[in-house]
Amino acid sequence: MKTKLFFILLLAIGCAPQAVAQDLLSKLSQEQITPEFNTQATFKATRISIGHSVETRKRGVLEISAMNRFWNDPDQSKRSFLADKLNTRIGVEYGVSDRLTIGAGYGTGYRSWDVFAKYRLFFQRDSGKKFPFSITLFQNGVHRNKETFLFLPNQSFEDELAFSTQLLIARKITSNFSLQVAPSYIYRAEDGFLESESTSRFAIGFGGRYKIGKHVSVVSEYYYVPNPFSFVKTYGAFSVGANWEIADVMLQFKLTNARNFVEDKFIVKTANNFNFKDGNLHFGFHATYVIHFFKRKIRNEQ
Repeated sequence: MKTKLFFILLLAIGCAPQAVAQDLLSKLSQEQITPEFNTQATFKATRISIGHSVETRKRGVLEISAMNRFWNDPDQSKRSFLADKLNTRIGVEYGVSDRLTIGAGYGTGYRSWDVFAKYRLFFQRDSGKKFPFSITLFQNGVHRNKETFLFLPNQSFEDELAFSTQLLIARKITSNFSLQVAPSYIYRAEDGFLESESTSRFAIGFGGRYKIGKHVSVVSEYYYVPNPFSFVKTYGAFSVGANWEIADVMLQFKLTNARNFVEDKFIVKTANNFNFKDGNLHFGFHATYVIHFFKRKIRNEQ
């Protein structure tokens, strides 16, 4: 009897370490951490077409851009063979960090200066601790030196200011297809001069991108304003075009009814419908070039 107890005890002592080891291996296997990567390139540029995208510039990246809009004079007797009118904006953007981008630009149409900041609140993540969307907060301010209404009295500096706030929410649905929704708030001080008009407007933007080649994609945007102006007829800003990526250069071509570049103007003050009549259709060309001040980390796009 004593011999049997001795062998049972010896067997238990011998098997215990193996059981503990197997238990530890099982727990380690269950708790194995899945690598986490932020989904890259929801949009390949900081603008989809006419409006900002959810993308922010990487830390140490400087972007220099030139935007142009061409359109014809509504009076057919004054039209030339090529475009009759031109609006231009020259701008720069800089990635302070991977989440924060700041920028500024000058527009010729209203002799306007605009500044903005974009902060990435959340990155879409399809692995590890998953998160379904990329979310970026956008804030800008603009000052226009040219009075936009001839019947307005002399305006102060504050009366020439406008501000736009957007929450950009996007998802890269597939490797080729991305969508964005942009709830927007617009404040325009000069609209306070107009009787029964509010200085505040709300809008919502919709944008999408579909890759048709390794470096080419088609894009489109539309902005809906539920509380438009009552004194003048306005239309939702719409655009459709193509983006072509060439190394550190991005070329964007578009057809749109919006001739302005800053949010408070093209979102709530687009006075033309999207058609081929009366000079309503505008051709847009947007070129950007990026300069990297820090060595880039090369990794495959998700």
